[in-house]
Amino acid sequence: MSKRIEDSWTVFVSVENSEHDRCVDIFRRPDGSYGFEEFRRDVEDGGHWTPVQYYSGVAYVSPAEALATAERCVPWLVDMLVRKPELRMRIGLE
Repeated sequence: MSKRIEDSWTVFVSVENSEHDRCVDIFRRPDGSYGFEEFRRDVEDGGHWTPVQYYSGVAYVSPAEALATAERCVPWLVDMLVRKPELRMRIGLE
């Protein structure tokens, strides 16, 4: 888990790219706000997920708003959600 995602936040979906070296987590904070963060996983990091942006600092009022922003900011995310529509549905169920 990233240093930018606090233990009190609930990650309810993680979307990996097809190479399995990038992922986006969509999460909910205890105050009811939502957010997302993008991570990378490289051999030199021992295979650990490392945050690559500072998206988690922004709060959104809904998971749909967080997802819409994530899709604009993370180029590969839209393609993965098209390939796996069940992930989009999990985001919308929150």
